[in-house]
Amino acid sequence: MCLAYGAQSALRDVTVRVPEGELVLVVGPTGSGKTTLLRALADSGHARSVVSAGRLDIDGTDPRTAEPATLSALVGWVAQDPATGFGAPTVEAEVARHVRAHDHDLHGGQRRVEETLDLLGLALLRDRPLTDLSGGEQQRVAIAAALVTGPRVLVLDEPTSALDPVAAEEVLATLHRLVHDVGVTVLVSEHRLERVVHHADSVLLVGDGVVSALLGTAEAMAHSQVHPPLVDLGRALGWDPLPLSVRDARRAARGLQDTLDGPATTAARTTTEPADRGAPVVRTRGLGVVRGDTVALRDVGLALAPGEVVALMGRNGAGKSTLLHALAGDLPPTAGRVHRDGSTVVALSTQDPGATLGAGPDSSVAEVLRTADRAHDLDPGTAAVVFERLAPGVDAGRAVGALSQGQRMALALATVLARRAPLTLLDEPTRGLDYGAKARLVTVLRELARDGGAVLVATHDVELAAEVAGRVVVLAEGEVVADGPAVTVLLDSPAFAPQVAKVVRPAPYLTVAALVAGLPGRER
Repeated sequence: MCLAYGAQSALRDVTVRVPEGELVLVVGPTGSGKTTLLRALADSGHARSVVSAGRLDIDGTDPRTAEPATLSALVGWVAQDPATGFGAPTVEAEVARHVRAHDHDLHGGQRRVEETLDLLGLALLRDRPLTDLSGGEQQRVAIAAALVTGPRVLVLDEPTSALDPVAAEEVLATLHRLVHDVGVTVLVSEHRLERVVHHADSVLLVGDGVVSALLGTAEAMAHSQVHPPLVDLGRALGWDPLPLSVRDARRAARGLQDTLDGPATTAARTTTEPADRGAPVVRTRGLGVVRGDTVALRDVGLALAPGEVVALMGRNGAGKSTLLHALAGDLPPTAGRVHRDGSTVVALSTQDPGATLGAGPDSSVAEVLRTADRAHDLDPGTAAVVFERLAPGVDAGRAVGALSQGQRMALALATVLARRAPLTLLDEPTRGLDYGAKARLVTVLRELARDGGAVLVATHDVELAAEVAGRVVVLAEGEVVADGPAVTVLLDSPAFAPQVAKVVRPAPYLTVAALVAGLPGRER
């Protein structure tokens, strides 16, 4: 099978046979064609437009010729942002609207709805408005809506990209149960492989226009250019087999702590504890924000100094985005104050790259970058240089609508980071980014801090926080519950500890590079 957008080839000579009842992880760099491949399985219109040659068969059905109702009963599709597909006000109504009643079904599919709500742990939420749900709950509703038709195959595109670690694990545990207890075949793409790789039965590697044969998970990780920190650590230390779970890595690391250098203070920290950097760029005192009937922030005290990168963490709905918008001046405080010099430039990147870009899908990448330069009085080409650093090799003539989710995020970040503002606020900047793109983003953020900028990154990406943040602030129910050096806050957290910390705890190491540097005679 070959996939193409018009004359532009996307994937060629795809030959794959997926057995029933497997969880298959689709792995590849940002923009490699993962979404193109997955959507072709579940969307008849998309399949007809992109399958340029060859055969596509799902249990004897070709998606290109199948009626939408027939295909939805065979394949369930869960897109990157599930909320965009909701069409009902409550949990039960959203799930029920996907049921196809049959003449022999006197109860209109209600039994199927009840079973699906129970399977996904949503029965107690049946009457809740969808807008009141957390990100993890919304994701489970989207899965339930796709599952209620009884499909043989479930296809998910980046299902945990917007979720906090606990919510992500709940969703992945649900997928694991569907495969093992129900026999559903699951295909899932995910950039945060540390979350999902240990659940996978097999892997498809996508890159350079080709898709690999179905590989064992360990075999795939041994060769993949995209791999989680545990695999990176195993490669660096020559472990065989490579660890796919924290448990595997802890077993392989037995005795490793005895060889680590001394107290490992400086080497353990991704950045050192912030020194006295002078007057804060922004400070809040007793900050409270009410949004509708919800108290989003309460009594928040926070100061950001020049030259520091701070990670803002907490579960979905904790108030992170609200705090960013309050700091940017977009949301007026209900209580307290935000103190910021009136001349301080603030650059904000939102979770939705489309909202940050403000450009239509037909606008070209080059047009967006030129517009950003003009809007912020930057030298021509400034934003383009940053975009090339974040997403090298993307054709500037491509339309924004033709970019992958990660490429759109990189474009939005480029228009914000090019400003080199004294205060930069980023909301979930790694959605859709692979590990290489995240590493490039880390480099840019470190440079921004070295030049005296203050950076606040709201993120669920614990590995990003471990790499770039010198300090971590944790919100819960709109209140600050932790604020301190990253190595202190992250190390002992069951929810927010990065993989390396879980492997060598209590030794204070957060990243592969820091751990390897802490071993005698080893350099990264």
